[in-house]
Amino acid sequence: MRRVLFFGIIGVGGAAILLWLGFWQMQRLEWKLGVIADIDARIKAAPIPLPDVLDPVQDAYLPVEIRGVVASEYLRVLVSQKEIGAGYRIISAMDMGGRRVLLDRGFTPVDQLDIPAHEGSETVQGNLQWPQETDGFTPEPDINENIWFARDVAAMAEALNTDEVLVVAKQTSFDDAPVSPLPVDTSAIPNDHLQYAITWFSLAAIWIAMTLAFTLRARRAPKQTS
Repeated sequence: MRRVLFFGIIGVGGAAILLWLGFWQMQRLEWKLGVIADIDARIKAAPIPLPDVLDPVQDAYLPVEIRGVVASEYLRVLVSQKEIGAGYRIISAMDMGGRRVLLDRGFTPVDQLDIPAHEGSETVQGNLQWPQETDGFTPEPDINENIWFARDVAAMAEALNTDEVLVVAKQTSFDDAPVSPLPVDTSAIPNDHLQYAITWFSLAAIWIAMTLAFTLRARRAPKQTS
């Protein structure tokens, strides 16, 4: 009887914890979906002129319209695109007359070496972003080959003599081929809460099944006689 009671207590306690973790992940899922929906709405809003003062947290994803001259110098950030393969994000400076900002023009294949230059004032619609793509394992940029391994806004701004402001192009008034825009979206925001919830619920089901099996075995076990 003591063995049955022991397995019952362990089983109920363990199942309760695993189920709680599963329901907690479902709550996190609902919260994350709300965050993503808010960001989507922000990305798709009508663009506004670039504000004078910007906050990397409050103004992330803000849709803006800028006008200026796209500088001829550019940085290449190594990336990979599904069904295309390796390539580069092309990052240029955009001189707005008294203010220079970074412009993420988009993607070009890795074997494309002819990046077009543009003269005259152009208009770009896009979204502000301060991507967190660097960590302790990110290689230093190869300055000689002009290859960067992440979009480091501060470092790129220093290299191109701009403000620490990055506009990711969505639509341009000029033909930038073979560079194609890579607009900001929410596809890169991690959202694994449903998978985590399924894992915890599955573990809870296994735990309950094992508890029942051990309990039945304990009840069927012959009593020892002295």
